[in-house]
Amino acid sequence: MLPGALLVVLGLVFLGQGNASAAPMTAGNLLPAWTGLASLVLIVNNFLSYSGMEMNAVHVSSLREPARQFPRAMFLAMGLVLVVFILPALAISWVVPADQLSLTAGVMQAFDTVFGQFGWQWLTPVIGILLVAASLGGMLTWLAGPSKGLLLISRQEGYLPPRLQRLNKHGVQQNILVVQGLITTVIALLYAFIPDVSSAYWIFSVITTQVYLIMYLLLFVAAVRLRRKEPDHPRGYRAPMLIGLCGVGFAASLAALLVGFVPPSQFGSGDAGTYVLIVAAGALGLGIAVPLLLYKSRKPSWKQPEAEA
Repeated sequence: MLPGALLVVLGLVFLGQGNASAAPMTAGNLLPAWTGLASLVLIVNNFLSYSGMEMNAVHVSSLREPARQFPRAMFLAMGLVLVVFILPALAISWVVPADQLSLTAGVMQAFDTVFGQFGWQWLTPVIGILLVAASLGGMLTWLAGPSKGLLLISRQEGYLPPRLQRLNKHGVQQNILVVQGLITTVIALLYAFIPDVSSAYWIFSVITTQVYLIMYLLLFVAAVRLRRKEPDHPRGYRAPMLIGLCGVGFAASLAALLVGFVPPSQFGSGDAGTYVLIVAAGALGLGIAVPLLLYKSRKPSWKQPEAEA
C-alpha cells in the first residue's frame, strides 16, 4: 500500500512541476479507449486484487457483533482495494505516456520518470529493491497460509500421501512447501520460452486468476447448497439474500473467467490460438485436473485426524 501512496504523491508533485513530454490529462482520458472486448481484458487481473478476502470469514466467530461488523469490514476492505489500485494507476497514466507504458514495468517507469525530473534517478533501483522485498514477504505469507489449510484438510480426508503430511521439528509442513517451490520454479522457467516478458507475465497472471475464479465458482455453489441442505445449522454469520449474492458472484466470476481467454489489445506477441491454448492448459490443469487427480487418488490409510488432536 505504501508504494502506491508514494507513487500518487510523487505523481502529483510531478504534475505540479510540469511534464512537457506527456499529453495533458482530460476527462476523456479517464476511460480507456474502446477497441472491442480485448480492451476490457485487463480488468480480469483486477479480480486477483480481491483474492483472499473470503479467508477473513474464519474470524467471524471472534467478532462481538458479526451481523453488523463483518459486512462493515468487507465493504471497508473493498473500498481500500479500489483506492489502492485506482489512484496509483491514475498516477502512472499521468506520468508515463500510454504508448510507452509496459504491462510489467509501469510502476518502475513512473518512479524513474518522476525521479528523473529532480535528478534522483539513483532512487529508482532502491525503490525496486524495496518492492521486491515486499513482494517476497507477501509471497511467503501466501505460501504458508494455504499450505497449512491444505495440510489440515489432507489429514482429515486423506487427500495427500503421508510423506507430504509430515512436519519438521518446528511444526512446519516443509514437504508441502518444497513441492510448491519446485512447481513454482518449473512455471517460472517457462519465461525462457516466451520471448516477450510482458506477455509471459500477463499469461501467468491470467492463469493464476483463472484458477482462483474456478475456486470462487465452486465456493458460490457450495454456499447455496449448504444453505438449502442445512438451513438451521448454527454459524458465526448468516449472510442475507445468500442465493442472490451467490448468483451475482457466480455470474461475475464466470464472465471474468471467459473474458480471460481473450488476448488483450496490449498483448504484443503470439497469435490468439496459442494464447488461448496456454491459458486453458494452465487454468484447467492447475484448477481442475490436479485437484481431481488428488481426489481420485486419496486413500483411507492417508487420514491422520489423530495427529491434529
